[in-house]
Amino acid sequence: MTSREVKEIVSALGAELCGVASLDRFSDAPEGYHPLDVWPECRSVVSFACRFPAAAVSCRSDVVYTRVRNSITAKMDAIALDLCIEMEKHGVPCVPIPANESQWDERTGRWRSIISQKHAAQAAGVGTIGRHSLLITPELGSLVWLGCVLCGAELEADAMQAPLCNDCGKCVEVCPVNALDGEEVAQQVCWGHAFGDDQEKQVWRISCHACRDVCPFCLGRWNGGREVAR
Repeated sequence: MTSREVKEIVSALGAELCGVASLDRFSDAPEGYHPLDVWPECRSVVSFACRFPAAAVSCRSDVVYTRVRNSITAKMDAIALDLCIEMEKHGVPCVPIPANESQWDERTGRWRSIISQKHAAQAAGVGTIGRHSLLITPELGSLVWLGCVLCGAELEADAMQAPLCNDCGKCVEVCPVNALDGEEVAQQVCWGHAFGDDQEKQVWRISCHACRDVCPFCLGRWNGGREVAR
């Protein structure tokens, strides 16, 4: 199969953006989290993205953003699984990577996906990682959710994007717990503040996404739900 044929399948499954990365672009992956650590037969990585509904970030209720995030995560997992099934029909084995499932990496003291979705997307030319650690794409800004599969065929890789974030610092300034002050996101500080149980309403929710809200690549892409030029 060609990269173009793979992208046509991904598009038919409901993703809006798709790119292919070669394995040499994962040389900086932490020990144990390289595609070959997950699946030794991997020959390339296919990354794809769907838009995150823009109006969800401006709702006063935590319920909307939380539910959208949970639903779109399931959507990305479904696309990844269906892509693997379709690829196998063409004789190409693939492995789906969970969109939002982390494990503790004792060596670095961080929670990690078995393959970083953001770094896979950057390696595949889908977008670039911003100061807030979110992926930014030329088409949809930072309002995207990611999925990927490890592919058993060596596909033609896409060109990587030039950095999109201009390090404006707005995300750093707006963070209520100063989780972006260092070179890396203070992961547990961020998660401890943003995710958890609302004791009053007795529900698990995502209560903070300030860095996404203030990013020019979020606010600058829509106006009342309509996409606009930056």
